[in-house]
Amino acid sequence: MDSNKNDVLVTSIPHITNGVSVPRIMLCVTAALIPAGASAVYRFGAEALFIILVSVASCVVFEALYRIIVKKPATVADFSAVVTGLLLAYTLPASSPLWMPAVGAFIAIVIVKQVFGGLGQNIVNPALAARVFLQAAYPAQMSDWSSSAASFDAPSVSSAATHAVSAATGLHAASSATPLAVMKINAAAPAANDYINALIGNINGSLGETCALALIAGGVFLISVKVISWRIPTSFILSAVLFSWAMGRNGPFTGAPLYEILLGGLMLGAFFMATDYTTSPVTPKGQILMGCGCGLLTVVIRVYGGYPEGVNYAILIMNAAVPLIDRYTKPRVFGLGKRGEKNA
Repeated sequence: MDSNKNDVLVTSIPHITNGVSVPRIMLCVTAALIPAGASAVYRFGAEALFIILVSVASCVVFEALYRIIVKKPATVADFSAVVTGLLLAYTLPASSPLWMPAVGAFIAIVIVKQVFGGLGQNIVNPALAARVFLQAAYPAQMSDWSSSAASFDAPSVSSAATHAVSAATGLHAASSATPLAVMKINAAAPAANDYINALIGNINGSLGETCALALIAGGVFLISVKVISWRIPTSFILSAVLFSWAMGRNGPFTGAPLYEILLGGLMLGAFFMATDYTTSPVTPKGQILMGCGCGLLTVVIRVYGGYPEGVNYAILIMNAAVPLIDRYTKPRVFGLGKRGEKNA
């Protein structure tokens, strides 16, 4: 009798898995992001396509080169770098020079992801961190929406509000301001057509943030195939609705919450960034708390802060709070007290 048959193999948990791999998850996320990318290319033209391609290619190349330099196994086959490249590109204006997604890719992949140990070790979302870096380092390029002005004719909120932005800022290109920038200066009530334009992407904004319908479709797909949980996006969006109404731009309870959630990066952040496995809570209660925190901080920054948009900063702040959230929302183990001691 072969003695090897009686050997006991001792391994760490989990002992039972569902067979879902990282490449499969990342491919699902990539597929869910395609509608938003297609909408960007349709609205902004070849510029959008080039930015997306450069961003994705740069992320893949930087990850491959870093792994070679530090003599670690290659990881580009897991498609996580592709997802980071797509998310980074979707946060950039169509007027961005092609070196910007390359710089952002270096920050996202090398500085934020690989230096901390690679996939699963980063403490904040790589694409968001890179976007915030680019915003701080190149504010003029990151707020230039002029190339998108010719892509469509529909002004945001109202022509009067758009001219108010021009008068307040002294910029001749203010006609291409984003709806959030317009509302920051003049919070005029949105018309029925404004809701439609925001839903289908007939507005100014970053590449992947304009077509709310495409992002919602992608998010619903990810929830349906159980790649992400419904808790974070649902609590994020619902809390943003509540606080947008309560903290109205023209005073308490004067907001236009349904219009607010269709604008900027809220849908992109709620479905694709706040739900990142590594930088979001693992407990059900923690995920709901994460979403509510993102919604609250987004609205506070939009209404009271100096920037028109607050999604990026809100998610990064909540990323930093994830260890604390997990610590205080973990379920109690049977037979142990609140602090983990054995019951008498």
